[in-house]
Amino acid sequence: MPKRSSPPQGARLFGDAATDSKPATTQSAAYRANIDGGSRGNPGPAAYGVLIRDPKGEPVARLKKYIGRMTNNVAEYYGLIAALDYVEAQGIRALRIESDSELLVKQMKGLYKVRSPELAPLYERARKMASALDSFRIDHVYREQNREADALANQAMDEVEGPDAKPRSAKGAAVSAKPATPSTPEPRAAATPSSAPASAVSPQVPPSDIRKIRARFRGGVLYLLEDVELPDGIEVDVLLRLPKKS
Repeated sequence: MPKRSSPPQGARLFGDAATDSKPATTQSAAYRANIDGGSRGNPGPAAYGVLIRDPKGEPVARLKKYIGRMTNNVAEYYGLIAALDYVEAQGIRALRIESDSELLVKQMKGLYKVRSPELAPLYERARKMASALDSFRIDHVYREQNREADALANQAMDEVEGPDAKPRSAKGAAVSAKPATPSTPEPRAAATPSSAPASAVSPQVPPSDIRKIRARFRGGVLYLLEDVELPDGIEVDVLLRLPKKS
């Protein structure tokens, strides 16, 4: 059988990502990759960032790439596939992924279905690449534990859009809010409860779709604490209920 020639670097979807890497050797111990993807607007200018560490915890690669106008969740999958692409090229057989995207993690674990036509082909590719490894694990971490990958994604966007561009969108679905004052308690619920009148809901959302969802307020944004499948650009009304003081 004739030997297959390697495709040019530009032919690979993630082959031309900016990297800062050291050579890696094949090892059975797991490498660890922190991945992040973000967009400024949803969809909007987007990028991913990946930090890969060897089994000893030493950084061996930093990947970042501006990927054009994409949604936040698409950018998250690009980061995952970039990490898988890197370990495949380096002959690494065991990988642990850490991501602050609860949606991506639960979809890769089979806990959430992939309903988005944009995410489906990326999900299938990531699953196929992960299954080819001897060992693969993916875990959810808080954003504070993913700062370096987040910084790489922002650097990639800044290099194209500039640092003064619109702030990146929150993970999954997020609702913009005014910055909180020091005396404002942290909201816990975001979304209209089922007992609210239909007039409290945006006309774009049928009353049957009213849901009560917990959220955490941070940095002027409400972060939803569970997955919601909403069309891009849809507007929703939010009813805040502050936690009772103990």
